[in-house]
Amino acid sequence: MKVGIDKIGFYTPNKFVDMVDLAKARDVDSGKFLIGIGQNKMAVADKSQDAVSMAINATSEYIDKIELDKLGLLVFGTESSVDQSKSASLFVKKALNLPKNIRTFELKEACFGLTAAIMTAIDYVKAHEDKTAIVIGSDIARYGVATPGEVTQGAGSISLLIKKDPSIMEIDSETSMYSDDIDDFWRPNNFKCALVDGKYSTNVYLDFFKHCFEDYIQKQNLKTSDFEALLFHLPFTKMGQKALKLAIEGQAPETTARLLDKFVAGATYGKEVGNIYTASLYMSLLSLLEVDQPKAGSLIGLFSYGSGAMAEFFTGRLVDGYEKQLAPEKHEEMLENRQKLAVDEYEKIFNDSLKDLGANEEVSSDASGWYFAGTQENIRQYSNK
Repeated sequence: MKVGIDKIGFYTPNKFVDMVDLAKARDVDSGKFLIGIGQNKMAVADKSQDAVSMAINATSEYIDKIELDKLGLLVFGTESSVDQSKSASLFVKKALNLPKNIRTFELKEACFGLTAAIMTAIDYVKAHEDKTAIVIGSDIARYGVATPGEVTQGAGSISLLIKKDPSIMEIDSETSMYSDDIDDFWRPNNFKCALVDGKYSTNVYLDFFKHCFEDYIQKQNLKTSDFEALLFHLPFTKMGQKALKLAIEGQAPETTARLLDKFVAGATYGKEVGNIYTASLYMSLLSLLEVDQPKAGSLIGLFSYGSGAMAEFFTGRLVDGYEKQLAPEKHEEMLENRQKLAVDEYEKIFNDSLKDLGANEEVSSDASGWYFAGTQENIRQYSNK
């Protein structure tokens, strides 16, 4: 049975800060951010945007195009959860008026969460081939103003429909996994921003990629040249470039050039949005498909990594006509129409977003679509403009 991605939705907030402006404010050469990190812009979420509101907006992109009576599963992968008990997926389910007779829950393993949701959904569809599943990755990456990790922040969501005989990508059953209990990145319950050992995390990421990639191609009797593209979890562009360098070492010039070109296409959206944790790998997939449009049948390799740490490498093949399921013009318009913030405006919005709301505090939004509207008796409220 062929199971995989049938629909993709994408959302990022309507504000950003430019990396050149941020570099100037932090008194560093702009090349450190633009080239050394590989980022151009960073999405900024204000008080009205959280993991749930972004997830609702991403899923709204395709929800009217699917058969709701076949939906049986909704899984939300995030490390930006809005409640210590209630699943973020239940807020999405209510906002979009999804059927009540579905299984729904939230998953957490740092940036690996959406991949975990996808693998769960694939198993579910294989056991219930007449059913479909929605899986969502939605996060706000926060390290703090003027911290070493500031330039690798961002916000956004990717939502996917998983089903039998998908119209975008068939995901292969075999995967290669690697995990270990390490402390490269973490966020204790009483912290609003993440803690990270950046150099150590990069080294672990590369080590885990090497384990997974080498194991996969050996088990599947593949060569690096067999891949049309290799995609990576991109907390920042340069990290994925370092992993790709390991894969293309010693390869023929044609293979090296192709994989480098596809990587650039896959990093296009990430360079404009920044780090979106669980959804970063799949924003890269969407970027590749919409910017480069590889030919149908292409073998795409995907490396997922979540700090702490869990990694998995798997592959998929593009389905004939997949381009018809995409919305590049819509996503280009979303990115182009964002409001550019001065650095002091970004800092104020960022610091305000860290403050806890009162029991009955209202929140307004200047963005269209779904937004977090505040609380009523400590219960989160979501509205649509």
